Formats: sequence, structure tokens, C-alpha cells
Amino acid sequence: MFTGLIEGVGRVLALEPVGGDVRLRIGVGSLPFADVALGESIAVSGVCLTVIEFDATSFAADASTETLALTTLGKLAVGHAVNLERAMRPTDRLGGHLVSGHVDGVGRVLSVHDDARAQRWRFAAPAALLKYVATKGSICVDGVSLTVNAVDGEGFEVALIPHTVSHTAFASTAVGDAVNLEVDLVARYVERLLSAKESQ
Repeated sequence: MFTGLIEGVGRVLALEPVGGDVRLRIGVGSLPFADVALGESIAVSGVCLTVIEFDATSFAADASTETLALTTLGKLAVGHAVNLERAMRPTDRLGGHLVSGHVDGVGRVLSVHDDARAQRWRFAAPAALLKYVATKGSICVDGVSLTVNAVDGEGFEVALIPHTVSHTAFASTAVGDAVNLEVDLVARYVERLLSAKESQ
């Protein structure tokens, strides 16, 4: 599990095809990395990946065909900036919201507008996901826990404070770019409980 609070911005160093899927090598950039361990989980732009090897400045992780098909990872280029977060520990503060690292779908940046010192970002999202998005609820975009300001039939809007823009890959994200989306876990479970009750 993750919190959606980005710990560092890294870069894609290599994408190596291996047996039909892809092995990524990620430069950790500013991510605290001194005590990394084999097998631990790191969210890469919101996608939970398992560390299979590492050195002092990078780690490798395999992305399955499912992951490549449902996220933006398969379309990244070498040098692309990625948001990084190591898995939370039971003693960590939960400053964002509970994030699984299991991406629900891919959205797209529709617009970015200044709003005083903040920025208003509008994202398109698949209709199948928008039913889980609520005003003042939480959503995870490229691994970042954000509060929804508005939602309609095409997408949703959030406000990014200067700290969020400067400390995440949003600093190099542009209108038209694809983003990974993970809806709030609570919305998923509420729907499942209601549908199970209706089928009884």
C-alpha cells in the first residue's frame, strides 16, 4: 500500500523487452533509497512494481503484459520523468489516501490554468471510472493523491499547489499527456457491497 505522497522524481533509464514483456530500469533521482531491499514494492507513476535488482542509484522491475496494456508504462521513453513512492510502513502517517498501486485506467491532461499561485488541472477519464470520482473525494493521478474539485461526464478537475508541481513529475507533464488513474478504494468496495446485496 501507498499514500500517494511522492517521495522523489526519477527517470526511465532503460526499457528492455524480455520474453514478451518489459524490464524497466528506473533512476531513483531524489527518492530516499539507502535501505532498499529486493522484493520490495515501489510505485512508479502510480504503478506498484517489485524491485528485482538495484544499485546505489537505480532499480529494475518487470512489467507484465497486463501492466503494459492498462497503464502508461509501456509507452514511456528513456528519460521520461516518473513519480516514485516506496511502500508505506504501518507506522507512517497517512497524509494522502490509501493507494494500492493497481491502476484502474489511463486518462489524459485536458488543460492547465493558473489559479493564483496554484494551477487548475483538468483530466479526461474513461466513463467506466468516472462513476467512482466524487467532488471532494480522492483520486490518484500518476501516483499522486489529489482532491477532486469538480467532476462531469468527460473528466475531473484538481488544484495543484506549487509544492506538488515542483516536487512531482507534473513539472514536466503537458496538455495531451497520458496519465495513470487509480480511483478511491472505498468507492470500489461500496459498489461491490451494494451489488452483492442486490443479487441476494
